Amino acid sequence: MPFASRLWCALFALLVLPAPLLVQAAPAPWYYWRSLVDGQRVCAQTSPGPGWEQDSAAYEGPGCQPRRKVLVVPMR
Repeated sequence: MPFASRLWCALFALLVLPAPLLVQAAPAPWYYWRSLVDGQRVCAQTSPGPGWEQDSAAYEGPGCQPRRKVLVVPMR
């Protein structure tokens, strides 16, 4: 195998193969959105469209549920 070909394979292995490990996506947060027309509230990750304004801070749980609280009790 020629040197240039081995060099190309090494560069490919160093740059391309670890790429999926570096890219990590997180789920989109949920928000309450309020209609500017009738004040109705809806829960969604993105705006339902024109005529809606964001009405809450971000929720991490699905469907605008607060994040589950976990109680950790240390062992003695």
